[in-house]
Amino acid sequence: MRGRMQGDLPPGKPELSSYSLGSPIVGYGVARVVDSRHSDFKKGDLVWGRTIGWEEYSLITAPEYLFKINHTDDIPLSHYTGILGMPGMTAYFGFFDIGSPKEGDRVYVSSASGAVGQLVGQFAKLIGCYVVGSAGSKEKVELLKTKFGFDDAFNYKEEHDLDAALKRLMYFTEGIDIYFENVGGKMLDAVLLNMRHHGRIALCGMISQYNLEQPESVHNLIAVLFKQIRMEGFAVAEYYDQYSKFLDFVLPYIKEGKIVYVEDITEGLESGPAALIGLFSGRNVGRQVVKVAQE
Repeated sequence: MRGRMQGDLPPGKPELSSYSLGSPIVGYGVARVVDSRHSDFKKGDLVWGRTIGWEEYSLITAPEYLFKINHTDDIPLSHYTGILGMPGMTAYFGFFDIGSPKEGDRVYVSSASGAVGQLVGQFAKLIGCYVVGSAGSKEKVELLKTKFGFDDAFNYKEEHDLDAALKRLMYFTEGIDIYFENVGGKMLDAVLLNMRHHGRIALCGMISQYNLEQPESVHNLIAVLFKQIRMEGFAVAEYYDQYSKFLDFVLPYIKEGKIVYVEDITEGLESGPAALIGLFSGRNVGRQVVKVAQE
């Protein structure tokens, strides 16, 4: 969404074109089909996907970006904008495919209380990793430790030396095996100094850089060479054909209460702009959702 606002998008993908003034915002959402001329969808179907507008009714012309929802009453529909949708898949495939975790690994997650980070930490704990996260407020740090089960967490805004902060945490005295990257800039620079040999970095996002006129340089890239670190970016859309595999993994844990998910739900389409401003300024807690209709 941020990229479509700025026009900083990959060429040749019209479905990701920049927003035009006066047109509804289009993004990920959940909707009910009221009419269909497509053989895969019928009236009454519930769907989630990338081409749903911030409006009461949307005309979907690219249904290949939609997933049909087999809804059960014990799971909120809003979860399909988060844990059972794009953020959940991002956390799952980024951590397991790029991170290649094993029991006992030391895992660090930046922006850890967000829609993706909160899940990466919980996935890591499920397989026996040691997990530390960072967030931007005392409230979010407490959430990481008390609700999501992180072993430790810190407020990066209170740290003047991120390298020292990472070293100070006793869990990283021997370094970091897996870094799930959401921030970039100075955070990535500090993490590179603290990675272990043959560590893995999953590049999910670089939120600290998106609004800068001149992106910050990363000075410690030589660590990638000397420590033989694997650092790889990924796009969740490349994994959409494995959605059923993801559901098979995550649904049992949700139903057993072994994975929790925090959402920040705003009511009413008219509240959408304020929710968006809150998201980009970091005021939201968990996945930001705008609810425009009753389930």
